[in-house]
Amino acid sequence: MNVFCKTLLASALATATLASAQAADPLTVYGKLNVTAQSNDVDGDATTTIQSNASRFGVKGAFELSSALEAFYTVEYEVDTGDDVKENFKARNQFVGLKGNFGAVSVGRNDTMLKISQGKVDQFNDLSGDLKNLFKGENRIEQTATYITPNFSGFKMGVTYAAEGASSQYAQDGFSLAAMYGDAKLKKSPIYASIAYDSDVKGYEVVRATVQGKVAGLKLGAMYQQQEETYKKTGEVVDGADSKTGYLFSAAYTIDAIVLKAQYQDMEDKGDTWSVGGDYKLGKPTKLFAFYTNRSMEGDNSDDKFFGLGLEHKF
Repeated sequence: MNVFCKTLLASALATATLASAQAADPLTVYGKLNVTAQSNDVDGDATTTIQSNASRFGVKGAFELSSALEAFYTVEYEVDTGDDVKENFKARNQFVGLKGNFGAVSVGRNDTMLKISQGKVDQFNDLSGDLKNLFKGENRIEQTATYITPNFSGFKMGVTYAAEGASSQYAQDGFSLAAMYGDAKLKKSPIYASIAYDSDVKGYEVVRATVQGKVAGLKLGAMYQQQEETYKKTGEVVDGADSKTGYLFSAAYTIDAIVLKAQYQDMEDKGDTWSVGGDYKLGKPTKLFAFYTNRSMEGDNSDDKFFGLGLEHKF
C-alpha cells in the first residue's frame, strides 16, 4: 500500500467516523496490536526477533435497509510492525453482505467456513504454535461468496464458494461447508462443536471435526482432521494422493487474571507440535503473555523451538 493509499484510507476512516456519530448505525473502528520478543531456533539457527503476530486494524458496520433487511460490511488489514519496509499493510477479511430472516450472504475476501468452524479451540492462534503450521484449511480466499443460515436452537450451517478466478484456487472452483452448534466463545453455551468439509479449496480436500467445552475455569478442546492434496499450483491434478490424518488437543485454565494454556498437535507424515504458555490480564483490552513451542518435523534432525514474551492490546 503506497503513501497515497494510506493517506486516502486514513482520511476515509476519519470522515466515516465523524459522519457516523450522527448516524443511526455507526461505523466501528477496531483492531489489536500483538507484539512479542522471541527467540526462534529453526534448523539449529537461533534468532532473536521483535515480531508482530497478526496485528490488525479495520472498520465494520451495518445499516438497516428495512425492518427485515440489513446491509453489513468489514474492511480489515494486517499491520506487520516487524516488517523491514514501511509498506506493511496486508489484506485480511474485506466483504459486504445482506442479513435478514433468511440468514446472511456476503461477497468479497473472507475466511472459509472450514476455517471459521474451528471456533476458539486453538489456544496459540497467530503465534508460533498456530494449528495452521501442520493443518491445511486455514484459508482466506480473495474471491468468495458465503451464506450462513439463521441460528436454529444453537445450530448454524454455512457454505463458502471460492471462485476459480481467485489465484489461490489454481483455476478451480472450490466449496467449504460447515455445521456448527453452540457458542464458539463458550459464553452462551458450555459446549461448542462443528464438522466441516473443504472440496478443492486451495488445492486440498479437508474433513475437520472440532469440539470444545467449559467446566468452571477449565476449557478442553479437540480437533480431528483428514487432508488430501487434489490440485497443484502448476495446474496439475493430483490423482491417488494419500489422505493424511491429524489431531489436536488443547486446554486452558483460568485462575483470577491468569490463564494457563497447553496444546498438542500431530499430523501424519508431517510432524508434531506442543506448546505451553500463560496470559496475565492487565485489563479487559490488555494482556501480557508468554509461550514456549516445540515443533518436530518429519525428516528434520533437530526440533524447532520458539520462546516468546508479548503484549497485546485490543481497541
